Amino acid sequence: PYQVVGDVPLVRKTPVKTGQGEPISWQTGETIETESAYYLCRCGASNRKPFCDGTHRQIGFDGTETADANDISSRQTDYPGTDIVVKNDGSLCIHAGFCANEISNVWQMTQDSSDSDVRAQIMKMVDQCPSGSLAYALEAGGNTVEIELPKEIALLPDSAMWVTGGIPVVRSDGAPCEVRNRVTLCRCGASKNKPFCDGSHEESGFTEG
Repeated sequence: PYQVVGDVPLVRKTPVKTGQGEPISWQTGETIETESAYYLCRCGASNRKPFCDGTHRQIGFDGTETADANDISSRQTDYPGTDIVVKNDGSLCIHAGFCANEISNVWQMTQDSSDSDVRAQIMKMVDQCPSGSLAYALEAGGNTVEIELPKEIALLPDSAMWVTGGIPVVRSDGAPCEVRNRVTLCRCGASKNKPFCDGSHEESGFTEG
């Protein structure tokens, strides 16, 4: 399981969608009651989700962490535009869908970023990416721009565990992960990039129930 310490709030968040089903923002739902320290399921099989109930022992869950331990900057591809550089690390994508709509996506929009309205829309879309797979800077070689996010863990519907606000994540071998503002952790047990979510919950049919 994931051991959580330090009175970290646990909430539910759901995507707000347009009439066409395109996600555009996040809505915070209920706050789940916890102790100051608690354990969250990462095998996907607990009968007490989101909490661990020990089922991982019965099913022989292999939680080996295979994610690249290097900083995200070593994996990012830059997509330069006008007064913006979109940065993408595809290994962290959870397929949340904020990066595209029915007519375009952030990569194509970067080519039209001389238009300040387009540039602002790119920033808004990137800011909603829960995993930080997408980020942006204002110039080549510039610092990544991040919105302020609360220190909390959010459960996404039948999907990842969204850790925000720079909460440290430590691997099971004691090695610290890079501290980031936005991190999504696997809770279906099927990710090939553990401890991070890679979107495998869709293929595995993971559900909260």
